[in-house]
Amino acid sequence: MDKGKLIIFSAPSGAGKTSLVHHLLTQPELKLEFSVSATSRPKRAHEVDGKDYYFIDNKTFEKHIFENAFAEYEEVYKGNFYGTYKKEVERILEKGNNVIFDIDVKGGLNIKNLYNENALAIFVKPPSIEVLEARLRNRKTETEEKIQERLAKAHNELKFESEFDVVVVNDDFEKAKEEVSQIVNRFLKRRTDVRL
Repeated sequence: MDKGKLIIFSAPSGAGKTSLVHHLLTQPELKLEFSVSATSRPKRAHEVDGKDYYFIDNKTFEKHIFENAFAEYEEVYKGNFYGTYKKEVERILEKGNNVIFDIDVKGGLNIKNLYNENALAIFVKPPSIEVLEARLRNRKTETEEKIQERLAKAHNELKFESEFDVVVVNDDFEKAKEEVSQIVNRFLKRRTDVRL
């Protein structure tokens, strides 16, 4: 059985990557399975442990870093760590499925570097910082301080877009959904020794 491939979605918060990942997960022919990340941040009311994230405390997270359990990890926001378990990726690949990631920009590039041509790294870009700010405010889930923190982070993350295989501008969600479906389909049909 062929081992699966890895599809990485990274973007500044509010660019729409999670919605695009959810769209792709509704397409059974792609054989995608979501890679659940570990995080040390508190669980939000609507989130489910083991489905949205593996929620662990900072001490446990640090222990797993020491044990080399992560394919990548990052302190995304002060005191909040996120990471991808190696065993999570292997579990999905062993089933013959393709792994899809919804992951921060540095983590996405680290996964891409680790799995090379077997991974496709997609950067989802907002049409502008102003649109991104409006989206973050419309969520009504963040304090003003958090919004400013996310915007500062977004300015920095946008500098990395050229390091990704593909950049998708999410200014029209229906168009972006169609675009990512085509990109992912093409990549999954390609042999791993052929570049995009």
